[in-house]
Amino acid sequence: MSTHDLYVNAPAGPVWQVPATGAARFSWEYDDGRQRLLALYQKGKDKQWDGATRIDWDLEVDPYDPLGTPDEVLNLYGTRHWAKMTEKDKGDLRRHYSSWQFSQFLHGEQGAMICAARIVESVPDLDAKFYSATQTMDEARHAEIYGRFLHEKIGMLYPINDDLQGLLDDTLRDSRWDMPYLGMQVLIEGLALAAFGMIRDTTDKPLPKQILAYVMQDEARHVAFGRMALRDYYRQLTDAELREREEFVIEGCHLMRDRLRGVEVLENFGIPRKEAEELSEQSEFLRLFRKLLFSRIVPCVKDIGLWGERLQKAYLDMGVFDLGDSNLDLLMTQDEEIAERLDAERFAAEEHARVAEVEEAITEGAADE
Repeated sequence: MSTHDLYVNAPAGPVWQVPATGAARFSWEYDDGRQRLLALYQKGKDKQWDGATRIDWDLEVDPYDPLGTPDEVLNLYGTRHWAKMTEKDKGDLRRHYSSWQFSQFLHGEQGAMICAARIVESVPDLDAKFYSATQTMDEARHAEIYGRFLHEKIGMLYPINDDLQGLLDDTLRDSRWDMPYLGMQVLIEGLALAAFGMIRDTTDKPLPKQILAYVMQDEARHVAFGRMALRDYYRQLTDAELREREEFVIEGCHLMRDRLRGVEVLENFGIPRKEAEELSEQSEFLRLFRKLLFSRIVPCVKDIGLWGERLQKAYLDMGVFDLGDSNLDLLMTQDEEIAERLDAERFAAEEHARVAEVEEAITEGAADE
């Protein structure tokens, strides 16, 4: 079945074309590079994996409750609309929300793949080109996995959200080589990591937990790459150049904050857009969710050297300024450890099952003698 048959609302067109700008840069220095970045490149090579085999796709998923979402976190909970909904309606709402959320993950991963390829093309340093090549493969794998989950387990997709599309458009149209790093590695990837982590840590459903844990293991390296490259480069910029990038971050953070509302879902349940926006703004869960989603972005922005007065004020107004002191390295280490622990638990259980099967066969054979 074509993906277009599964879209709740038809996308604007079969292909979105963004005019490419900027120069492709070749480096003739093949024997030099930053050791920490080359070490990350080596790790990127060592940590490649196959989504078709590492993930247990035989696990069942209820499309009407893919994540085990409690009633209280749905934006309609407690409203006059909720009181009129049947259990079937509530299941439909969960399916739509999960589809919308994972569809944005899918579109974001395709955007990340294109941005990583753009970095390979435009970044001047060969060590960064090397690592970006491994990231391009990572992002392709993530898009493959999210696409398979949506097609096979939920059976429904949503088009790209306007705000996410706007930030991708701004990122890809900018001719400066560092902007795909800033737009994708810091803003989009940072927000996605926090969203993945919240779902990974709260869902009791094994398949989405596996998908998110393994994707996050890769994304931890991607954010580390962006931090390394931009921290080095931004030390060389003038105050005026830094201010330009801070303005980009402020605008991007507003777009990222607004894309989380899921207004499109409520519109598909017959709720007018203005009311849908108001209901989303009134959601206490969404307010908390928004703040936690910036837990990866704010400390990263501060770490790379974008911490001017205007940017600090923007974060104060958004209520996320205090997140600047979060320990980003600790969060990334935990992401890797959770994926490794999940692997260990799964493989131990599979080994135990194989041993039990062999022992049962031996017992049956002895009984037949």
